[in-house]
Amino acid sequence: MKLKYSLLVFIGACSYGILSTFVKLAYGQGFSHSEVIGSQFFIGWFLLLLLILFIHKQKMTRKNLFLLLAAGTTTSLTGIFYYLALETIPASLAIILLFQFTWIGVLIEAISEKKWPSKSKLISIGLIFIGTFLAAGPLLRLTEELTLIGVMYGLIAAFAFAWFIFLSGKVAISVNPILRSFLFVTGAMLFTLLVFPPSFLLSGALQNGLWIYALPLGFFGLVLPTILFAIGIPKIGTGLGTILSAAELPTAVVMSVLVLKEFVSLAQWAGVILILAAITYSQYQNLPLIRKKHEKTS
Repeated sequence: MKLKYSLLVFIGACSYGILSTFVKLAYGQGFSHSEVIGSQFFIGWFLLLLLILFIHKQKMTRKNLFLLLAAGTTTSLTGIFYYLALETIPASLAIILLFQFTWIGVLIEAISEKKWPSKSKLISIGLIFIGTFLAAGPLLRLTEELTLIGVMYGLIAAFAFAWFIFLSGKVAISVNPILRSFLFVTGAMLFTLLVFPPSFLLSGALQNGLWIYALPLGFFGLVLPTILFAIGIPKIGTGLGTILSAAELPTAVVMSVLVLKEFVSLAQWAGVILILAAITYSQYQNLPLIRKKHEKTS
């Protein structure tokens, strides 16, 4: 049963990996990062609004309403600070910094539950660490320009994403997952549009082709993962959820090859394999055949 929920989180994480390809395609058409991120949140919110029309109405306390809206800002903070990091430091370092969310998420869970992480989680994080360095591309040269502010942006994005995963499994979990996702994204959209005013609605950019990229970005970046995380993470926990979320990077690498026709080195493929191995190992105890063997030997 737990494996089923792990699969949902894994699919949600893979959907995040699709985003970088569509972002690069949108940039290639001349759209700015504020137009791309703003339209992504607007379209994602609108798609969830349509889904809300097909679910039963559910009473909700003001406390839960406020908590879900506030928790949604972690999603927008992740995107905003990651984009800021990309503007000030090399992309390879930005990815490595973002992926610190894996150990941060496990640490948050350990503090919350006052329980030391399991051996399988620690080993999985170690493999993800190594795999991320390899999959992110060539190791950084000392001559590359690094900025302290850029590193801080990347780490803030990692903390924000780790908290998003944690809150997905803790805040108002009795509320319908689609309604929870809608309120999460509502909070994220309002915060994002406060930082990046929705000029794309007035400039005509949305009608002039931006919607082609905003639609998949909104669906794969907000609708699908937010709903799947809302369903899966309360069942499997934050620690395992952050490990499974590492599937984002292998998906991004595969998409860059299939769609953007980018070159990926053997070292990067080795990193992808290591990350997938870490995710598989984290599910070791959840595999039915292995569980049966443990039951027989116990």
